[in-house]
Amino acid sequence: MLPLPLRLRPGRVRGAPLLRPAALRGAAAGDGPGRGPAVPRAEQAHKVVASYKPSKFDKKILLWTGRFKTEEEIPARIPPEMLDRARNKARVKACYIMIGLSIVACFAVIASAKKAAARHESLTSWNLAKKEKWRKEAALAAESKPK
Repeated sequence: MLPLPLRLRPGRVRGAPLLRPAALRGAAAGDGPGRGPAVPRAEQAHKVVASYKPSKFDKKILLWTGRFKTEEEIPARIPPEMLDRARNKARVKACYIMIGLSIVACFAVIASAKKAAARHESLTSWNLAKKEKWRKEAALAAESKPK
C-alpha cells in the first residue's frame, strides 16, 4: 500500500505549511538534477502574462494608487489583474474623498444656517417675500395693460 501524501496524513493542522525533507525541498526549488537554473519562488509567483497596454489615464491610476513611483517605471504591458486592483483601490480612495467632502459640506451648511438664523432669515420668509414680489409685478403688469 502506498503512503498517504503529506497533505492528507492525519494530524496535520489545516493551513499549516507542509514540511518536506531537505532532499525534496532542493528538488522542488529548481536546483535538482535536470531542472535548470534555480528561480526564486517569489519571481515564479509573480509571472503573469502582461497582455494589457495601459492608457495615460491607467498610468495615472497606477501612480495614484502607489503601485509605481514614477511613470517611467510602468512597463509597456501590464497584467489586467494589476490594473483591476489599482482601479479598485482608486475607487475606494475616491469614495473616501467623497465621504470627507460630504462631511465638510454638512458642517458648512450648519454654519451658514446658524448665521442665517442669527439674521432672522429662513426659507419661509424668503418664499413669502418672493411671492409678494411676484404679486406686485403681476399687479403692475395688469394695471399697465391696455384694455
